[in-house]
Amino acid sequence: EVQLVESGGGLVQPGGSLRLSCAASGFTFDTYDMSWVRQAPGKGLECVSRINSIGAGTYYADSVKGRFTISRDGAKNTVDLEMISLKPEDTALYYCAASKRIRSGIYTYPTWEYNYWGQGTQVTVSS
Repeated sequence: EVQLVESGGGLVQPGGSLRLSCAASGFTFDTYDMSWVRQAPGKGLECVSRINSIGAGTYYADSVKGRFTISRDGAKNTVDLEMISLKPEDTALYYCAASKRIRSGIYTYPTWEYNYWGQGTQVTVSS
């Protein structure tokens, strides 16, 4: 079965750091873009970062640019999010999500659908 399992969340003071990890299984990992999507209490979903299927391109939301770094390991089927200089507004439930790329000849193209989701890991930034 498809599984995305996040870990690494917790309570941290403002200015602190955390590293989140997502372990993927049950699908062809290298054919999916991987994203970290967060949801603060009472608010909507926000994609904070995305990495393409082979790790050649990344996206960061303006709110986290320069502070968060996404990476993936094809051998381990994992995707990580290194977070530094954390702010209270980073407090949210962080989800790992997978988006299938569509093949056309030798090329693949991204889709905007999140096909699979993890259960989420809580990040709380507070004094």
